[in-house]
Amino acid sequence: MLQQPAKTDQATVSPTRIVALDRARTFITLLVLLHHSVVNYTHFGNGDKARWLGFDLIVLFNDSFFMACMFLISGLFVHQSLTRRGLSNYVANRAWRLGVPYLLSIFVLMPLAYYPTFLRYHLPGTTDFNYVHFWWRVFTVGPWPSGPAWFIWVLLAFDAIVALVWAYAPGAIGGLGKAIYALRYRPGFAFLAFMAFSVIVYVPMRIGIGDAAWFEPHGYPLPIQTSRIFLYLGYFLVGVGIGAMDLRSGVFAENGELAARWMIWLAVALVFYGGILALVYIKHNSLPDPNSQPQWFRAAYGLAFALFSGAMAFAEPGLFLRFAKTPLRLLDAMRPSAYGIFLIHYIFIIWLQYVVYDPPLSPFLKFAIVFTGTLAGSWATVIALRKIPVLGRMI
Repeated sequence: MLQQPAKTDQATVSPTRIVALDRARTFITLLVLLHHSVVNYTHFGNGDKARWLGFDLIVLFNDSFFMACMFLISGLFVHQSLTRRGLSNYVANRAWRLGVPYLLSIFVLMPLAYYPTFLRYHLPGTTDFNYVHFWWRVFTVGPWPSGPAWFIWVLLAFDAIVALVWAYAPGAIGGLGKAIYALRYRPGFAFLAFMAFSVIVYVPMRIGIGDAAWFEPHGYPLPIQTSRIFLYLGYFLVGVGIGAMDLRSGVFAENGELAARWMIWLAVALVFYGGILALVYIKHNSLPDPNSQPQWFRAAYGLAFALFSGAMAFAEPGLFLRFAKTPLRLLDAMRPSAYGIFLIHYIFIIWLQYVVYDPPLSPFLKFAIVFTGTLAGSWATVIALRKIPVLGRMI
């Protein structure tokens, strides 16, 4: 029989939101919208013929850190929620807020989002294969896409892992939290330790597997980039450890040493981003076969990627912690709707890209239409959906 873990200090149980960390998470949601809005207009993509090299740099920058950082931030309030709710209620809440939206995404939202991809190659009047046929084919023949919902199922799986640890070995999370909390006045050491940790959880997988492989069991919509499994899990667990103690006085304190040095972390990140760019140039201009990379290249790229990701995981939340008292009207207005926007934005992204695909517009104008239309459309839709009580409690 499971025993209830011992109660912790009241500071760890308070459900009070920390605005700076909510802003950090909302900002990454904005980066997700930006990323998906520009990726169709990059040179390494296979989408629209209107392209600009600057969009490649944006996609490369985002892809090298933002989802790992999102997992870290997502872990911050896990222990607090477990302590406040208890195991059963916590699991039920995660199933409601993550599991149900994931199912809605793969059965309803993603087929609707990906339908323009079918229409691009099957013009009206050339086939009687309508949306109902397309929807059924997704599940019976495939491919069955998850779109951005891959993040939701992975987060749900990570939550389940931590819930099991909390139930069977509650002291493990507390011990991790105390070890991280002890570094609150040693930001330089904490930064170096986290950079080394990033290398350990990513580079071996990058060398052994490469960065192109996806784990997707039997074609079901449960994908995750194979080389990043331990990176994402590791960052999530670090977030859980940080949140196991008082967030307002720990490593991620608003007036803490880490936040005060956010510009240093960002400068270090930009150095390693420059290393990533140099390696991309070497890949396309010096390697005999860019698709068959030697081990030294995989190791070098993995090292640059891990160190950039680690530095940005300090810099991004550190920035918002440092300026926690500064009004940021757009982010603050968007915060309550950020999760819902993440869930439904892909519908607007792909349909708007489909609408502007044929017109001979510049890549900048196409991007502007897609990004602003997606942000406005998904935000307005979420505001309307949140007025429905059952959905308001979910998103």
